[in-house]
Amino acid sequence: MKKCLLFCSLIACCAQSPAVFPSYRAAQDHEPDPSPGSSFWRAKGVALDKSILGQPEPALASEARSRWTDKNLYFLFFGPYQVLHLKPDPDTVHETFKLWFFDDFELYLGANFDNINLYGEFQISPQSEFLDQAIDATKSKPGWGDEHLWDSGMQVKSRIDRVRKIWYGEMRIPIAAIDKRKPAEGNEMRVNVYRLQTVPEGEPKIHFLAWQPTGEWNPHRPAKFGRLKLVGAP
Repeated sequence: MKKCLLFCSLIACCAQSPAVFPSYRAAQDHEPDPSPGSSFWRAKGVALDKSILGQPEPALASEARSRWTDKNLYFLFFGPYQVLHLKPDPDTVHETFKLWFFDDFELYLGANFDNINLYGEFQISPQSEFLDQAIDATKSKPGWGDEHLWDSGMQVKSRIDRVRKIWYGEMRIPIAAIDKRKPAEGNEMRVNVYRLQTVPEGEPKIHFLAWQPTGEWNPHRPAKFGRLKLVGAP
């Protein structure tokens, strides 16, 4: 009986272990270039193939990858589309508040393990628009106030392959904006990745994909986040 209880406890413990998103060490920094086939981006990623509610989304299955240096974190996002909902007259110099009204990838990242409700929210559109926000998930509408006044120093670059109907985006985020620790292998942060994607007329207005589904139509559920782990070179 004791062996059974111990075994069941181990299973429960493993089942509760957070999913890991590996970020691979890079020898040097580079200018953002969202090309999965490049030498910089030959690294294993994680899949976004479910909705935020946990339902399969095979037609829009997307991928996110990450790398790190002594100064920066890099994230690459890409996935297929049928139609795009883009903001007219995009501004690629200044951040775009409420970018989530259009198609985008979103990264939620924090290193505050004492208060998991505090983290950064980073968004990128197919047109190289961007948004970074200092989030407090205990607020009633996180991100709808003055959170966007925070400046992480992020840089982005996107491109659209209209022949293959895939769009790609890359973020470069200064590690110091998120984590006060010196970057080192083994360091972990709390993370989730989302994607908002329009679908053809007649179908639901938008699809909301998540690496780690929250089980509700709300991405600000930090208890559901996984872990970003800094690891060695791929």
